[in-house]
This record gives sequence, C-alpha cells and structure tokens, in this order.
Amino acid sequence: MSDTSSISSGVAARYATALFDLAKEADKLPAIEADLDTLDVALTNNESLRDLFNSPVYSRDELMNSVSALSAKMKLSSIVSNTLGLMAQKRRLQVVPMLIDAVRTKISDEKGEVTAEVTAAQKLSSEQIKELSETLKSSVGKNVNIKATIDESLIGGLIVKVGSKMIDSSIRSKLSNLQNVMKEVG
Repeated sequence: MSDTSSISSGVAARYATALFDLAKEADKLPAIEADLDTLDVALTNNESLRDLFNSPVYSRDELMNSVSALSAKMKLSSIVSNTLGLMAQKRRLQVVPMLIDAVRTKISDEKGEVTAEVTAAQKLSSEQIKELSETLKSSVGKNVNIKATIDESLIGGLIVKVGSKMIDSSIRSKLSNLQNVMKEVG
C-alpha cells in the first residue's frame, strides 16, 4: 500500500511542479490558487465528483468530457482546466487532492508563508485564528496561514501541525496520557 501511495504522491508532485511552473511563468499564481481552492471545496463537498475522480469505470473520453464541463461550470483558468484534462486523459484524476496540496505548498513557499493545520474541538473565532497565527509566526519565522478543522472528540484544546512538527494540547490526548499513567501504577 505504501508503494501505491508513494507512486501517487510522485505523480501528483510532477503535475504540481508543472502546474506551478506554468502559472508562475504566466504570472497567474493568484488565479491558480483561487481555482484550486474552488476545486478543493467541490471535491470536499461533492461525493459524486470524488467518485468520478477515483472510479476506474469511466472511459477516458467520459472523464475528459466531464472534466471539461466541470472546468467550464467552475470557470477554472485554462492552465488548471488543461492540467485536469491531461490528468483525465492519463487516468490520473485520483491524485488531484495531492496535487492541490502540493501546489498550495509551492505557492506558500513562493510567498514566504507556511500553512498550519489546526484541529479544534469547536470553531475558532477570527480573533483566535489571528492570535494563533501571530504566535506561530514568532515561532516559525514565516507568515502562517491557518487551515482550521473541527473535531468535537478532542473535547477541548488544539492539535497544531506545521510541517513535520505537531503540538497536541487536546484534552482527549491529556486524558489518554493520564489513562496510560494510571495503568502503569495499577
């Protein structure tokens, strides 16, 4: 399984590099970033679209026609539209989520930014996000964009991932640690 994941991430990285380089050369990075945000929301919220991208049942022509219609409907730029068309032709649409993440990382690096994935027990206010971003900026040394998600099972606290670093201050984690300590005692 890890071989498949490794191959997929390699494929996504190559497409991401090509897409990023084309967008940078054409001075279209902000437009590409907006397109990828739109596409990411569509993939997150639409199970049928995820099924289309992941299913081996559809022919290349069906995939290409679907991607073309999708690109027109979502008003995606020609660079993103053409990339998706090529990926449909080569049957590589299943790596689009990885491509989105890889291009976002490249754009953030270009801007001197880093993205922090923050998981909280409840929705963070804009003030909390701003304060967290400033705190992380002083630690990381770069501007920090917050990608917040909600996981009510945390009970309280946060899980913050920046690059390969992770800080888990959730109550669920603290309770789990306490439970492990109590097992050792008894």
